[in-house]
Amino acid sequence: MAGVSGCLKYSMFFFNFLFWICGTLILALSIWVRVSKDGKEIISAGDSGTNPYIAVNILIAVGAIIMVLGFLGCCGAVKESRCMLLLFFIGLLLILLLQLAAGILGAAFKSESSRLLNETLYDNAKLLSQTTPEAKEFQQAMIALQEELKCCGLVEGAEDWGNNFNDALESCKCPDSPDSQCNSYAGTNVNRQTCLSLIKDMVEKNIIIVIGIAFGLAVIEILGLVFSMVLYCQIGSK
Repeated sequence: MAGVSGCLKYSMFFFNFLFWICGTLILALSIWVRVSKDGKEIISAGDSGTNPYIAVNILIAVGAIIMVLGFLGCCGAVKESRCMLLLFFIGLLLILLLQLAAGILGAAFKSESSRLLNETLYDNAKLLSQTTPEAKEFQQAMIALQEELKCCGLVEGAEDWGNNFNDALESCKCPDSPDSQCNSYAGTNVNRQTCLSLIKDMVEKNIIIVIGIAFGLAVIEILGLVFSMVLYCQIGSK
């Protein structure tokens, strides 16, 4: 470790260790989303022609790459390896550029993404009144969602269920209280709120969280680039 500023070296190690933790969290959360069944049918059912897990698969790959880069940065700092530091710098720069491109594309196609989500949910609403195996699987997911969010139906409310309403009756029931928002349907008080708007709100909130995480990660990446290049230059000048 002689010949190189100990403060710089340990700062480099700290930021890369933090970077490695971020990669681990991204990988763990992405895998959890990928294998979780919660909401899978809600998003993936229908005829939108899009695979909602493409983004999750990309995040899994990104998380794994970030973990490898974090490891290279930590080892490069401790062992004073210019090769590891250079590989770390190049890989980190590429990820930062990809994040920037993804952010620009995401902002440009925000309205298109909202339209696709609406189309998917409206297509899924038709499954509530059907009796196919695919429809039954989706209906079970909707019943669980209705119980959790206290809503009923997707677009038209309880009417979306058609002849299958009895299957969703318990999850659609509205508490009989003065301040409750209820409608009467088939002789039963049901939640007036449809699940469509609630699902869209959940998606928008998750997007905001993702943007916040991406921004924080970008700050860490820039610091990592600066520290790695400064350390790389110092090791070369010894």
